[in-house]
Amino acid sequence: MRLLRQLARRKLRTTLTILGITIGIWALVVFSSMANKINSLVAGGSQYFAGKILVTDATNFAIGAGIAPMNIEAADQIRELDAVAAVDAQIQMQYDPEASAGFGAPDFLLGSIAGSDEGLEKFVLTAVQGRLLTPADEGSNVVVYGSDLARKENAAIDDTVEIRGESFTVVGILEPTLTAPDTTAMIPLQAAQQLMAASLPRSIQDAISSDELISQVVVYPEPGVNDAELAGQIEREVDNVQTLTGAEFDEQVGSFTGVFNAIIIGVAVISLVVGGLSVINTMAMSVAERTREIGIKRAIGGSRRRIVRELVTEAAVIGFIGGVIGLVLGAIVVVFANEAGRSSGTILFELTPGTAIFAVAFSTILGMLAGVIPAWNAARMDPVEALRYE
Repeated sequence: MRLLRQLARRKLRTTLTILGITIGIWALVVFSSMANKINSLVAGGSQYFAGKILVTDATNFAIGAGIAPMNIEAADQIRELDAVAAVDAQIQMQYDPEASAGFGAPDFLLGSIAGSDEGLEKFVLTAVQGRLLTPADEGSNVVVYGSDLARKENAAIDDTVEIRGESFTVVGILEPTLTAPDTTAMIPLQAAQQLMAASLPRSIQDAISSDELISQVVVYPEPGVNDAELAGQIEREVDNVQTLTGAEFDEQVGSFTGVFNAIIIGVAVISLVVGGLSVINTMAMSVAERTREIGIKRAIGGSRRRIVRELVTEAAVIGFIGGVIGLVLGAIVVVFANEAGRSSGTILFELTPGTAIFAVAFSTILGMLAGVIPAWNAARMDPVEALRYE
């Protein structure tokens, strides 16, 4: 209570100092929450791509559907390689071709034959409602929604939904995975082939049958096979394809997350500079105003350590208050932004307990460090000179 009374003696100065720290911590909380979401997506993506190789068309262009088409013969050629354990020929395309690009990846439609991975897929999907696709679903129009896309489409089991002009029955909704499946609708391969064929230019439709269409091949290597070596062999022996291994995925997204995390560090540094200078200024003025008080304490036996402890604690309280207010304001922004984007499936922030604790601890320690110099200067005062101070 005594510390709060000391701070209340300089209401305006203390308020402005706390405001400076609050703004810095608010920015730190918001950006860190965004980084948490991105890092969780990247971690999920790393797990998703681990232990397999993604093969796509080497021309790297899109035709309406969002992904370049391939001939299913490429999957047959890959399947014949000795180091390949299983091949899953798929079609992936944008769920809504008219959707505009927003933050993050768009919603996807994924067509594949259930069970093609032959039990080698390590990223296990679980239906929280309904069921997953089965090989018996080939030839029918059924769909399993990822958690975010189901929420966005307001889809429920046994609903009939329209996807790219065709009617599908919802048979399952997946548990959240924090990565690509959350924004993906999964359908049988035959249904996806028909949708892709309908999206292609007439010249291409006339040149290839819909049952020959795919857009990517997921390759599962034999145990002990080096992914990079098999990827190189696929590119050499199969015409006009490119590969992506789990290690290459980590490398590609690692550079992006590195830049974003550097931004977070920059925000923290700005918080350090702005908040630290504010606390130093406040504490220096406080010491100047309380020179005689400090002199009296020293004259009656108060130790230098006690003077330093009192002033550093006062600075820490300023940092703590600013940190708590900044955390609350940041949490409000995160909650409202997530709620605003929830209906469209766009969740941009993830505020974790670790981030909250770090924000308050950072501001408190910042206040303590900023208060050390003024406190040390106060403790070194000569008691007699301090008593004479006007």
